Amino acid sequence: MWDPTAPGILRLPSGRLLRGRGLSRPLPSGPAPDFALYLLGHRPAPVPWEARWVRWPDFRLPADRADARAAFGEAWRRCAVQRVEVACLGGRGRTGTALARIAVLDGVPPAEAVAYVRAHYSPHAVETPWQKRYVRRALEDLPACGTN
Repeated sequence: MWDPTAPGILRLPSGRLLRGRGLSRPLPSGPAPDFALYLLGHRPAPVPWEARWVRWPDFRLPADRADARAAFGEAWRRCAVQRVEVACLGGRGRTGTALARIAVLDGVPPAEAVAYVRAHYSPHAVETPWQKRYVRRALEDLPACGTN
């Protein structure tokens, strides 16, 4: 698992850990992720660990909301037993938005998820009004059978 005191680590209420980061910065020291969720407008470069790409242009929302929802669920499930990284270019807007959506899956109320991620990951997380709205509407976006 991740070192809970390492930079970029978000502890969810359940105790699960995720690492958020900006791909424009060097890979942090320590263990590599087992799985990464990359949120970019273009396909990321190959990495030696398993990764999933969600097409998500900078300062926008995911191009395919159903794909993003499935990716958030996969990241949440995997972080119970694996080192999961969530990253965009800067590590704030798209990464913070995804972390907030994953926090909702972990039980954080959608109206509180942005504040939770800002308090426990980065005060600059979730950059645009439409990203905040996307997090607040997280429960409306779930399939009728729930998150699992």
